[in-house]
Formats: sequence, C-alpha cells, structure tokens
Amino acid sequence: MCDTCGCNQPGSAVTIRKPGEMKACDCDGNCEQDCHEHDHEHGHEHHHHEHGHGHHHHHDHEHGHEHHHHEHGHGHHHHHDHEHSHSRTVEIEQDVLLKNNLLAERNRGYFEAKGIFALNLVSSPGSGKTTFLEKTISDLKETVNFAVIEGDQQSMRDADRIHATGVPVVQVNTGKGCHLDADMVNRSIKEMELAQDSVLLIENVGNLVCPALFDLGEAMKIVVISVTEGDDKPQKYPTMFDAAEICIINKIDLLPYVEFDVEKCRQYALEVNHHLKFFEVSAKTGEGMKDWEEWLTAKAKESEQA
Repeated sequence: MCDTCGCNQPGSAVTIRKPGEMKACDCDGNCEQDCHEHDHEHGHEHHHHEHGHGHHHHHDHEHGHEHHHHEHGHGHHHHHDHEHSHSRTVEIEQDVLLKNNLLAERNRGYFEAKGIFALNLVSSPGSGKTTFLEKTISDLKETVNFAVIEGDQQSMRDADRIHATGVPVVQVNTGKGCHLDADMVNRSIKEMELAQDSVLLIENVGNLVCPALFDLGEAMKIVVISVTEGDDKPQKYPTMFDAAEICIINKIDLLPYVEFDVEKCRQYALEVNHHLKFFEVSAKTGEGMKDWEEWLTAKAKESEQA
C-alpha cells in the first residue's frame, strides 16, 4: 500500500485551498525562496529513488553526493531490506492505519457534537460524483446547510464547480497520494466554518481501492458507479462495496446505449454486502434524484436530533 502508491509522502506535499486562493508558489520559477524549497524536495525524492536503483551511481557522483558513503549504505541496506521487506511493509501499513483511525475518531466526535452528517463519496474516476453533488446541492441548499471537501491529486476544477453552487468548499490536492485520509479532512475542516446541524459531503479521490481502507470520521461511505463502467464492478472491487452503506448507480440515462445490467450489478453488490441500499439516478437529467434527496434530508434530520 504505502510503499507503492505515494501515500507515504510528507504532509507538506498535500495542499488545501479554497477557491480563489493561490498556491504557496505559483511562480513558475520566479520565486527564489519557494522554488529553492521545491528543488530541495525534488532532490530528496531523487536521492531516495537512487538507493533502490544502483544504475544511478554515476548520476549521484556528478551531483556531488559522497560516492563512498553511498556505496556502503547501498550494500548494507540492500541485503537487510531483502530479508525484511515484507515485515517492514506490514509494519508501516499498520502504523499508518492506526494513526489514521485514531484521528478519524476525533473527527467523528467533532461531527457528532455539532450534529454534522458527514458522507464519504468514493468511486472510480469519471463516475459523475461531482455532477451528482452539484445536482444534490442545487436541489436542497435552501433547506439543508452543505459544506464540501473535494479530493483530487491536482487542480481546483471540482472545487470551483462546487463553489459556483454557493456552498463552502475546500480542495485537497493529494499530490502522489491516491486517497484522502483523516488528517487531510481534519486540516480541511479547520479551514471551514462548518454550520451546526449541516451535511458535509467529502468527495474522495477517484479510486476504488485505497479509499476503502481509510476511515475519515464519516457517518458512512457511499460508493458511486456509473453504467458506463460495467455491471461487474462489485465483483472486481469487493472491499469498497463491503465498506459502503449506500450504492449510487449513476448515468442511468445512458442505459439504452451501453451494455449494463442493473439487476446483475445489484446482485453482485449484494453478494458482497447484503445491507447495501441502492439509488438509481441520472445526475444530468434528474431522474431518480428525488428518492436520494428525500433519504439524505431525513438522515440529516436524524443526525441533528442525535
């Protein structure tokens, strides 16, 4: 997991911004201090990479690294890592998940104390999560207080779209990371003024693998799939469907044009998690959205009264 997917990167690699805010450095090389920091981080990643690949020895020498020290370190660690790589990977994963889960419980306690109904929306890229959120917010914002956390590796595009609906939003850019974690959510909510008795919609990074493992402190996970993806998604990614409580089948307006059997998809998902509740919708046309929105409104009221 964390040894391969980029989620072991330093916290400084993650940026959290509101629409309209500039990054720490948008200078394209004209800001000496920020660009120096960028080069330093870049070089550090390069150095770490070289330890795992002996063919960069000559490259290190040209850049002024101490050649003798590198040879000694490489020889020693290569043998050690080979013997213990599996146990170290498991150890790192356990430490990461333990730290995450502790912080997730703090987030959950905060949400519960303020009557905030927090939902973690997960899906493959391109399932239509952002359009689904836009439609939900536009239909209900007069009666429900919304806030949104957007997760993507790069860009402010989704946050800008949500900002246009008039609700508070922050964008988390995870860099190389393939999922949000509890720390990113904790940092995000400190940038927002979440209203008492509100609904927090967290749009996770498009990925049906890693987000299944990371608790953010949400009340529940909602998995979104589109009919363009194939009806066997629950069989291919069972961990995500097992972790979710709601399954949104989106883009049903395209059913006449694609090979997607809704009943088979539901059956496959229920084989993984027989508690799943389904909503079949088209965020584009609005078909099926009423049932989803009535459910969401009722759950938000339950959260207020808890």
